[in-house]
Amino acid sequence: MNERDYEEGGPSTGDGIARESSPFINNARSERENVYEGKNMALFEEEMDSNPMVSSLLNKLANYTNVTQGVVEHEEDEDSKRKEIKAPRMGTFIGVYLPCLQNILGVILFLRLTWIVGTAGVLESFIIVFMCCAGTMLTAISMSAIATNGVVPAGGSYYMISRSLGPEFGGAVGLCFYLGTTFAGAMYILGTIEILLKYISPNAAIFTGSEEAMLNNMRVYGTCILALMAIVVFVGVKYVNKLALVFLACVILSIIAIYAGVIKTAFDPPDFRVCLLGNRTLVRGNYPCAKYVEVENATMTTSLWRMFCENSPFLNATCDDYFHLNNVTEIQGIPGVTSGVLLDNLWSVYGDKGSIVEKQDLPSVPVPEEAKVKSAAYVYTDIMTYFTMLVGIYFPSVTGIMAGSNRSGDLRDAQKSIPTGTILAISTTSFIYLSCIVLFGACIEGVVLRDKFGEAVNGNLVIGTLAWPSPWVIVIGSFFSTCGAGLQSLTGAPRLLQAIARDGIVPFLQVFGHGKSNGEPTWALLLTAFICEIGILIASLDSVAPILSMFFLMCYLFVNLACAVQTLLRTPNWRPRFKYYHWTLSFLGMSLCLALMFICSWYYALVAMLIAGCIYKYIEYRGAEKEWGDGIRGLSLNAARYALLRVEQGPPHTKNWRPQVLVLLNLDSEQLVKHPRLLSFTAQLKAGKGLTIVGSVIQGIYLDKYTEAQRAEENIRSLMAAEKTKGFCQIVVSSSVRDGISHLIQSAGLGGMKHNTVLMAWPQSWKQTDNPFSWKNFVDTVRETTAAQQALLVAKNIDLFPVNQERFSEGNIDVWWIVHDGGMLMLLPFLLKQHKVWRKCKMRIFTVAQMDDNSIQMKKDLQMFLYHLRISAEVEVVEMFENDISAFTYEKTLVMEQRSQMLKQMQLSKNEREREIQSITDESRGSIRRKSRSSPQCISQDVDHLLPNDIQEEEAQLIHDRNTAAHSTGMVKSHTAIATPEKVQMTWTKEKLISEKHKNKETSLASYKDIFNMKPNQSNVRRMHTAVKLNGVVLNKSQHAQLVLLNMPGPPKNRQGDENYMEFLEVLTEGLNRVLLVRGGGREVITIYS
Repeated sequence: MNERDYEEGGPSTGDGIARESSPFINNARSERENVYEGKNMALFEEEMDSNPMVSSLLNKLANYTNVTQGVVEHEEDEDSKRKEIKAPRMGTFIGVYLPCLQNILGVILFLRLTWIVGTAGVLESFIIVFMCCAGTMLTAISMSAIATNGVVPAGGSYYMISRSLGPEFGGAVGLCFYLGTTFAGAMYILGTIEILLKYISPNAAIFTGSEEAMLNNMRVYGTCILALMAIVVFVGVKYVNKLALVFLACVILSIIAIYAGVIKTAFDPPDFRVCLLGNRTLVRGNYPCAKYVEVENATMTTSLWRMFCENSPFLNATCDDYFHLNNVTEIQGIPGVTSGVLLDNLWSVYGDKGSIVEKQDLPSVPVPEEAKVKSAAYVYTDIMTYFTMLVGIYFPSVTGIMAGSNRSGDLRDAQKSIPTGTILAISTTSFIYLSCIVLFGACIEGVVLRDKFGEAVNGNLVIGTLAWPSPWVIVIGSFFSTCGAGLQSLTGAPRLLQAIARDGIVPFLQVFGHGKSNGEPTWALLLTAFICEIGILIASLDSVAPILSMFFLMCYLFVNLACAVQTLLRTPNWRPRFKYYHWTLSFLGMSLCLALMFICSWYYALVAMLIAGCIYKYIEYRGAEKEWGDGIRGLSLNAARYALLRVEQGPPHTKNWRPQVLVLLNLDSEQLVKHPRLLSFTAQLKAGKGLTIVGSVIQGIYLDKYTEAQRAEENIRSLMAAEKTKGFCQIVVSSSVRDGISHLIQSAGLGGMKHNTVLMAWPQSWKQTDNPFSWKNFVDTVRETTAAQQALLVAKNIDLFPVNQERFSEGNIDVWWIVHDGGMLMLLPFLLKQHKVWRKCKMRIFTVAQMDDNSIQMKKDLQMFLYHLRISAEVEVVEMFENDISAFTYEKTLVMEQRSQMLKQMQLSKNEREREIQSITDESRGSIRRKSRSSPQCISQDVDHLLPNDIQEEEAQLIHDRNTAAHSTGMVKSHTAIATPEKVQMTWTKEKLISEKHKNKETSLASYKDIFNMKPNQSNVRRMHTAVKLNGVVLNKSQHAQLVLLNMPGPPKNRQGDENYMEFLEVLTEGLNRVLLVRGGGREVITIYS
């Protein structure tokens, strides 16, 4: 392949790796020629497949709009007449400022603000409004920082919270925000019904009479209007968006009418008279405000007289005591801004449910409690009022600050428009609310302010009595604005739920991610309507408002938390374009939101937090597979780094010691775990809550074995998840298994969080001659853990160990305490008994007494020691008497040593035979090259004749395969230089080979005779004697135990006896089902002190 072929895109790159198609660059030949030729970029040509040129990247970023379609784009998709989709063109004023204004100014302003001012007084009302507005302003600042930290796709606040705090918080807070928006729809619908039945058409009420009848009217009408609104939203959301401007115009006209009415009261107050009996406010009806009137020089009683005098028109009738003792007066309901009524309205007037609305500064003759008669002529308070309750009712009036961010997909420049428009809208609405509080207190009489439904002013909307030119401007404007707000809630909430469902972080919500073919969230709309119906069945606006306050406050709290976390972490990706933020402001906003939650209603706050917590744990339990680079992950990293730096590098105090386990796993050829029950045992051992590192070694070169290492890590992680083993996985690729295990023992862990215990399985196949490295690696691992002062746990017969689903209803965990090496033998059974598998097993401790030991005193001392350790266990001292070494032990030792010597001799003979066959093959290759002397057939016959008869076929095949590659390589080279003559010098002759063969055979026969004439080493005999005798004692006591823990003796200092060491351990544990050999790390791990 020439140079041009490489430029046009050959089959592979310079390193032999096949080219892959790139998502950034088209690999077509014409594209590559246009991009690369003449650009002086040949040096970087090999990088172009994976790394695009800067010009290409910038072009794609410049043409990038948003991830998800916004509302306007969606409308254009529905319009079949439009062929092209226009880019979002909404600016700050239309796209953010006006929607926020429309959502913030709503039903509470028109229906409840005057009542809040009259009840709490101007000062406390000002505090309530200021706190709520301050909370939303601080939240808006935090939201602006998050919104300007990168491109904001459509999705609004949910997107910002989830991508900043992670899928768990995102799902929890997203659902809270959804519930808040849904209950807001219920609140707006209830407000619409209240305006309709109280101020527009009172005769339309189906149920009349009691307060409960009014609630039933709200339920019936509310359900009908909800169904109507849901149908409108289902048919076409574009109609809702087009009507939004009409509803916004109604709100703005209503606000203007209020300010115009305030100005008019300065010189011409409206004539709304209020009738008082003593200091009690009367319901205004079609009667004169007097007890009697003069008609043609005759005194005639009025309708008011008959109401209090048992419906009698006579002056001598028996009347109510309070009516008889007090006069009827009439005052101006709207005295005007210059009247000085502001001073009377400064202070709060809270009352119980059913109390009469009274003017405090008017004289009144009291009557005894028993003489009080409840009359329909008075204006009563319908609920008990107090400061915190008013906060909960008022807060929904400042929500809606997310309206701009929810439209981020429709904005021309979201990063510029969202901060500016949102903060300006909050500033505007805060000024309107705060000024209205002062103006209402300065213009309207206190008893009228406290009259929630305007009964004292002929059933007019109280805020309407102040408006100019007519109260109907406010009534009609507020009616349409609440209708519009309800439609907006029913439009936005299903889309928010659909966004959460499509993210896939809450599995049971995925069905709500589907809808109509055009993307409309049909199923989400049905669920939203159902939840909204629950709010309507509550039927009281004052009861629904605190509920949605909780959910909105929860959402705002986490927006502030997200900004604070990102700011404090100083992550490299945190670069907001909005600079006027600080983490202290975010923390202040978060604290204020939390305080407002508990001020509104502490039990609602706890319920909302419980709901969010349950959703959080559910997402965490089901496994949040999304990774959004969120701040909580960064916070965890920072916390982990801080904790690791604080953890001391040296060994921990004995009281803090817990097993930090490095689990060494064996893998098969498919990179699957050979002994999965080793992980089960690890999980059962982790009552100590320590560190777990699961490691394995793959033999080879890292560049060649990278894919296998990745597959092995995935397999181990999935098995860890199945066994519920919390920990880390580490795969090492090394040229030898021994070196890889050594690397793991030395380098696993980080800082003070390093393992102190190694857990591995006993090599079952160590006696097989085809795998001599298994026991060598095992013995070297024992030596290295000892050198590293780490404890070693070896599970023998690991496949017989229980899985996590098994339960032992009875049985014993037997500990054989031979030597003290730190107390691991005591601690491990205690930790195992914390797990369900071993919980019902009893712990027994056996220790061995020699001839000169006092076994009775040993038992008492051991019981006292366990008492101080706070460990419950049965204690038994086993006496081992010295006796002669049995013939069985002698013979077993002899067989062991003979086997060891034979293995060495066989290994030596095998190496010699390989060298012999190698020399013969070399001669064969040389003969082939000398074509003039002999034919290939003769050479092969000579080789067959020279081969020793006792060489095994598989060994010959092994040597043949080893030389095949070299032979073929030589043949290829001979083709390329066939004309070159070659001299071959023979160093082996046929006679020499035969003499060497007989010489080696004689040597090997002599060595085999020595093996059968040898005598066992006395040291090995003593060790075998101990192993056999101790095994007999253990079998006698613990053969049926569920688990046996034994001290593991150390390997010999002389490496020549390593295979004998394996035999000793095999004899020691022979006949036992489940054995855990324990070798301590040389330091105390358990203490009697607190």
